[in-house]
Amino acid sequence: MEKAEKIRKTYVEYVLDHGQPPASFYAFAKKLKMTEGELYEFYTSFESIDMDLWVSFFQQARTNAENDPTYQGYSVREKLLAFYYTWVEVLKSNRSFVTYSYRKLPQPIATKNPPELRPFKEAFITYAHDLMYEGRESREIVVRPYVSNRYPEAVWLNTLYLLDFWVKDTSRNFELTDTAIEKTVNTAFDLMGRSLVDTVVDLAKFVYQNR
Repeated sequence: MEKAEKIRKTYVEYVLDHGQPPASFYAFAKKLKMTEGELYEFYTSFESIDMDLWVSFFQQARTNAENDPTYQGYSVREKLLAFYYTWVEVLKSNRSFVTYSYRKLPQPIATKNPPELRPFKEAFITYAHDLMYEGRESREIVVRPYVSNRYPEAVWLNTLYLLDFWVKDTSRNFELTDTAIEKTVNTAFDLMGRSLVDTVVDLAKFVYQNR
């Protein structure tokens, strides 16, 4: 097992067994049968381990979704849906730690921007930018002045909403979370796509330019 992975696994197990992180990095290194200096080669704090875990959940979900042979043939809407469904499956397999870690974060997360989630946010925003670009190319997403550039951030806020919803979801097999994913993604793409307002604006431009 890769050392970084072993460190993360041991950390998660300790937190779940004791309800809190180890007393110190020294104590944690001792448990790992490493020197404190060796541990610093991988992580410099428990917070940095949390950061790595959150971004690893995202990376695993993205990789799993994109490795599905049907993924590349999906529309952008379907790709985001596939990612979210896969991400929730990854979270499910780590639910005890995810709920523990999430409930430690300052609320509301969207405005507090806790450091534990920053690498996850950066990776997700990059992914969202790629999807939005693809959506503009396929015309699933309409370019609107001052608004289009904010779409990735809006999708990130939706991700935080879904995370909060899933942590609190008590429905069987988290069925309500699946419904929340479907409804929020479909609504987002309905808003980002061509609408009646765009049609009216195009008509107004045409009339003005051909007076």
